[in-house]
Parts: sequence; C-alpha cells; structure tokens
Amino acid sequence: MRMRPGALCPHGRVGAAASVAPERMRHTAPGPARPALGPRPLPGFRSELLPGPGDCADEPCDAFVVEETEKGFQCRMEVPSPLYKYIIGKKGETKKRLETETRTSISIPKPGVEGEIVITGQHRSGVISARTRIDVLLDSFRKKQPFTHFLSFALNQPAIQEKFLQFKEEVLEKCSKQTQMCRPRRAVTSVSSRTSCWVLASRLPRCQDHGVSSSLFQNPSKLHLTLGTLVLLNEQEIQKACELLQRCKEDFVDKHTGRGNHVLLIPPGKLCRESQRPSLGRAEQKQASQIAGGKPLTVEVAGVEYMNDDPAMTDVLYAKVHMKDGSDRLQLIADQLVERFVASGLMLKEWDRVKLHATVMNTLFRKDPSAEERNNTMTGKSSFKERESFNGRNILKLFENFYFGEVQLDSVRLSQRFSSDASGYYATSGQLTFS
Repeated sequence: MRMRPGALCPHGRVGAAASVAPERMRHTAPGPARPALGPRPLPGFRSELLPGPGDCADEPCDAFVVEETEKGFQCRMEVPSPLYKYIIGKKGETKKRLETETRTSISIPKPGVEGEIVITGQHRSGVISARTRIDVLLDSFRKKQPFTHFLSFALNQPAIQEKFLQFKEEVLEKCSKQTQMCRPRRAVTSVSSRTSCWVLASRLPRCQDHGVSSSLFQNPSKLHLTLGTLVLLNEQEIQKACELLQRCKEDFVDKHTGRGNHVLLIPPGKLCRESQRPSLGRAEQKQASQIAGGKPLTVEVAGVEYMNDDPAMTDVLYAKVHMKDGSDRLQLIADQLVERFVASGLMLKEWDRVKLHATVMNTLFRKDPSAEERNNTMTGKSSFKERESFNGRNILKLFENFYFGEVQLDSVRLSQRFSSDASGYYATSGQLTFS
C-alpha cells in the first residue's frame, strides 16, 4: 500500500562559457541561448527539468554568474544560514579542503546572519568547480532537513470536526477494550503434577486491537489534506514560495478560458521545459478540466484506509477524499500545483501523483501530538523504528465507509509546520484562493 517515491532526474553538464562582457561572465552551455526557465531553484535544490543536448552529469544545469575582477574571478551565491555549517564542516575542515582543492577562497557570513557566500579565485575554472561542489554538498544536506512548510487544503470546518470526534469516540469504544481470545496460546507444565496442559487464551484477557489509544488521533482543528512538503530555511525562501503560489493563482484562476473565470487544469507531465507554461494539444485542451466561475470545490470525506503494508501493524490511518461530482478535478489541481513547485526547485518530487488523504490516526502522535507525517521514505527512518504500531483490522472493518461529511474547498494554503492560528489551524504564510 505504500507508494514508491518518484525518482529525480539526472543533472547535466554545462560546457564552456559563452562570450560576454568581461566584467560578468556567465557559466552556461554552448549554442543558442535558452529561454528563461522561470524561478531559479534554491541553493541545494535541483530542478526537475530534463537536461538539454550537450549537458553532462558533473556540473549543474542551472547557469550562475562568474564575475571577472581586478584580482581574478568571483561568484556569489545565496545560501540560508542554517546550511553554512555543512560548507564549513567540523573545525572548518570541509571549507579548507574545498579551498585547497579548487585554489579558491570562500567567504561565509557569520552563523545566523543571512547573506551571500562569495567564492573568489585567480582562475575561473576553480571558481566554477568550487561553486559546483558546494551546490552538490548543499543538495545532499538539504534533503535531510525536516520540512518546515507544506501546501494544504484545510478540512477543519465545524461539521467535519464534529463527525471526526464521533469517529474517535466510536473507535475507542469498539476497538480499544479488553476482550477474550478464543484460541490456544501456548503449552505450559503444571508445577504440582509435572504434566503438560494447554492454557487456553480465553483465560488470558488481551486487547483486541493492540495499540489503539486516544493519543493516536489527529487534532480536529488541524484536519487537512497535504499536497506536498517544503524545506524553507529563511524569509527569502518563504517569500519565493509565496510568489510562486501567487503566479499559480494568476495562471490557474485569474485567467479567462471561454466564459467567466475558470481554473484550467493541465495533466501532469505537460509543462513546457522552456517556459514552464502548460503545453497541450487541441484534443487535450478540450478534455482539460475546468472549474467554472471561480467556485469552491465540493468534496466528500468518507471511508478510511491504512498507509502501510500490514493492517495489523498500522502506523497511519487516513480518511479518503473525493469530488462529490465524481470528477478528478481535485486530483488534477493537486498534481498541477505540486508539479509547478517541483519544477521551480522549491519542492522535491515524492510521488508520481499526489496521494490525497486526510490523516486521522498516526503513531507519531503518541509522543508528539503536533507531529506531522512526511510522505517520503527517504527521510524519517529513525522515527519508524521508534513507533508503536497499532492493529487496525477491526477499525477498517467497522469504519470502512464512515462518512465524515461534505466540505467546500476554496483555497490552497502554504502552511507552517508546528504552528497555530486563531482557529487552531496551522499559521498561513501564503494562500491561493479559488473563489
């Protein structure tokens, strides 16, 4: 039942630099100039765009500026302060090794101070090499950072909360009581008679659904759909994410397609490499789903499913969400938004398609009620070892079709992890509103 994360694309080689003004030399691939690729990926993030002809695997796809100075060459790069330590290394060893091997000098701001890292050297090739190696280094460590924000649909409307609390009460009443087992447990030897006998499990009370407790349940004020997670390490990165969300609103909501306002939804994989704009044939344009009049999406939350392979060893139980009219518009919106964020470099690709689910029970909540599940098998492995799974078989049988209610979804939020607003939901850094 677990989904495999989508594989990231390879990164290509960039060839010799094109001839430009002596003061500013841009490290790019040879041949015709490429059109703008949209927002520049964050340091340590690689774009999902496929490399073009002549690209190679040991240098970054994305161009960066190398300036010629009186003393040689230099390159500036914006890096969030939490990542400085990975460039510096233990007792400065990583920084010293980079400087020695590339014959450059690397200037890093003081810890906690946001600013530019400046690479200088007498040879342009050395500066390029240092920059490339720092990019690869940051790419590796950024993937290990816990996520800070996520794109979400809020499901904490009062009616949904009320039904969720009913679900919680009934689960605890029916699936967490002591019951009698009815099969032989094990053979033991009587102390008095020294004869073997079978101790029936019917005499040994045991929990029917092992591990089910009130600590597993989501906070009803924070019920939501997660579209994708982001690692945003400073205010500049948060601002970039908000700006991209606004551009998505302009592209998907504000533009007119036919009569009135519509959201034009493009199936995943149909983004142009050159412009990051949808590229559809005529037949696909006719089939593209539209949300007329900028109206909210009417969805139903009904039924439960488990996230892992064995229902007897469940870690995450979630409610299923679908469009009331039976269409796949919600899925297409989710996939389209995530693809835009992945292409910009702000988000790592985790699945081929967004897994639409609303977590209702999670074993991470046992020790940390504010914990959030990251749908990424590449991270958080240690947390799985510390989990105490629960037996969800009876919950799945009894509540397979439990109806949580109907809800109107009118916005996608850039939500901040480990936070709360006045309503109890996550604090919102940015928002895309449909209506």
